[in-house]
Amino acid sequence: MRWKISHRADPRALPLADRHYNRQKPGTPQFVPPGRCVVLLTECERALWVTSWPRSEYVMHRCPGAWICSCFRNEGAGLSSDLIREAVAATRAVFGEPPPEGFVTFVNRNKVRRKRDPGRCYLRAGWSLAGKTKGGLIALTLAADNMGAPDPPIGFTPQLFP
Repeated sequence: MRWKISHRADPRALPLADRHYNRQKPGTPQFVPPGRCVVLLTECERALWVTSWPRSEYVMHRCPGAWICSCFRNEGAGLSSDLIREAVAATRAVFGEPPPEGFVTFVNRNKVRRKRDPGRCYLRAGWSLAGKTKGGLIALTLAADNMGAPDPPIGFTPQLFP
């Protein structure tokens, strides 16, 4: 496990968050959408992952109960597909059983490095192409039964009484 548990306003993760293309207000201390979240930072501090789990009544896409990868940035922490698999396992360790809708993420093909298959690292990590949003983002999903076993991130202590 290369991921360690972090938080929504971790100053060590802020530079990575600010360089992610979906960052709305670079420089502000919090870089995670409102709601439940898991924030992971690699020990080398060269990769950041954010899982958001908003309440379904506030979700506008067709997977309202799903976990959402709202930020993944890798600047040399290892192979992205391996980091994605580990982040999913870490999220499972923190949140527990995945929702039936699984995981979803959205990729803006105009904001990532040009390649044949935008989201290729997710596809190599076992995610599936689910189509496009009305705004043209590529939607990728990971079914709950394809997530593998939970693996706690470094520094995570589970609650005895949730």
